[in-house]
Amino acid sequence: MRSHFGVLVLGACLAPVLLAATPSPATLTLTECRLPHPDHLQSIEARCGTLTVPEDRAQPRARKIDLRVAVVAALDRRAAADPLFILAGGPGQAATDFYALVAPAFSRIQRERDIVLVDQRGTGDSNPLNCPFPDEDEAVELTPAQLRAHASSCLASLDADPRFYTTSVAVQDLDAVRAALGYAAINLYGVSYGTRVAQHYLRRFPDHTRALILDGVVPPDALLAVESSLNAQRTLELIFARCRADEHCHETFTDPEVQFDTLRTRLTKTPTPVALPDPDTGVLMPVDLRLTHLQIATRLLSYAPERAALLPLILDQAVAHSNYVPLAAQAVIMSKRYADVIAYGMHNAVVCTEDVPFIEPARVDRVALTRSYLGTAQLDGLVEICRAWPRGVIDPDFRTQLKSDRPVLLLSGSADPVTPPAYAERAAHGLTNGRQIVLEGQGHGQLATGCIPRLMARFLDTVNPQALDTSCTRSIAPDPFFTSFSGPPP
Repeated sequence: MRSHFGVLVLGACLAPVLLAATPSPATLTLTECRLPHPDHLQSIEARCGTLTVPEDRAQPRARKIDLRVAVVAALDRRAAADPLFILAGGPGQAATDFYALVAPAFSRIQRERDIVLVDQRGTGDSNPLNCPFPDEDEAVELTPAQLRAHASSCLASLDADPRFYTTSVAVQDLDAVRAALGYAAINLYGVSYGTRVAQHYLRRFPDHTRALILDGVVPPDALLAVESSLNAQRTLELIFARCRADEHCHETFTDPEVQFDTLRTRLTKTPTPVALPDPDTGVLMPVDLRLTHLQIATRLLSYAPERAALLPLILDQAVAHSNYVPLAAQAVIMSKRYADVIAYGMHNAVVCTEDVPFIEPARVDRVALTRSYLGTAQLDGLVEICRAWPRGVIDPDFRTQLKSDRPVLLLSGSADPVTPPAYAERAAHGLTNGRQIVLEGQGHGQLATGCIPRLMARFLDTVNPQALDTSCTRSIAPDPFFTSFSGPPP
C-alpha cells in the first residue's frame, strides 16, 4: 500500500460536512463474475454489480457515479447473517484488486461468511481517479512549481469533482451497499488506510457495525505525512539491530548500518550508472542509481520481513563488491509494482483533505526528519501538490478519538515502517472492547502471517477479543537474513 512519495497519509480539514443519513432503498443486482489475480494466473468466482450513488450526497438529484461491488459467497449454505466487508489501503487501492492478491488468507472466514468488496469511489471500477504522475525517483527531482503543475494537470484530466472522494463520503457509500444487499449489520476488515475507513464507518454507523479487524492501525489523529519518515527510520534501525544480534548476519556483514551510511553518502555525491533488465520487457536499460533509489528500495524492502531479510546482502553487494544491480533492480521493480495499484487522483483527494491541511509547520521537527534516511522530500512534495488540489468533504469529528464498545481486534507488527504498534495503542484508548496483538519482527500488514487467519476467523465467530487464545503467535518470528543469494545459512 503505497501512496505518493511513499507516504501512506491520512488526516482532516475544514470543509463541507456530511451527516449520517438513512441509506436510500437502492437496489443492487449481482451477476456471476470472476476477479482476476494481477498476474492473471487465476481468478476468483464472485457475483458482481454496480450501485449508483450521488457524487455529491448533498445534491442527490445531480451527477451520479457507479460503485463496483463484488460478493464472494460463503461456502456454507447456512452462512452467517453478518458478512465481512474488506477495505483496502493506499489510499487509492481498489478492494477487488487487494482481495485478489490475498484471498487465501480469508478462506477460513469465507467458509461461514460472505466476503463483500466495494471499490471505494475513485478506485478500481468505481469512477477511478487515475492520472499519470512521474515515477517516484523522477518526482523527487521536480521543483515545487513542477509538482503543482502535475497536480493541476491531473485535476484537469479527471471526469469527477475530487472534493467528494474522501473518507467521510466513502463510509456513506459502504452503508448504502450494506442496505442494498440487505445486511442488518456487518463486520469490517481494514488494512492501513482501510483501518481509517473502518473506524470512521463505526463512528457514523455504530448500529450497523458488528465487529472490526484493524490491520496496521492508523489512529484518527495521526499525521503520517509528517511521521512517516521517522517511522521508516525506526524500522530500519530495528532491522540493523537484529542483524547485529544474529550470529550469521553479523559474521557475514559485520554492520549493515555502516554500509548503509557509506552508500547513502556515496550516492548523494555521485550517481552510479547501472544497466539492468527492464522488469516488463527484459531489455537492458540504463539507470543512473541515485540516493532516491536507495530510499525506495530500503523503504519497500522493510515492509515485510521476507523482503527485509535481503537488505544487508544487497547493501554489502553495493558497498563491498561494487555490484549495484540488486539494489537498482529492487528499486525499479518494487516501485513499478506499487505504482500500478494506486489511483493517484483519489489518493490526493484524501491526503489533501484529511492530512496536509492539519500540518502545523512550527511543530514539525525538520531536524529529526533530515536525519532520517527519507528526509523531508516526501512531506514537502505532498504540501506542494496540495497547494494545487481542492479540499473536500470531511466530518467535523473525523480526527477525534473514536469511542466504542464494539469488539475490535487490532493487529500490529513490531517492525512496521508505516503504522507502528504505538499507533494501535493510541487508537485502542477509546475502544473498551478492543485487543491488540503485536507480532514480533513483522512489518506492515499481518493478514497472512502465521496463525492470524485462524485467529481472525475465531474472532468473528465469537466477537470476544479478550477470550482469544493467541499463544500461537509466540512462535512467529521474522525470516532469517540471506547471507548469499542462495538464501539464509542452513
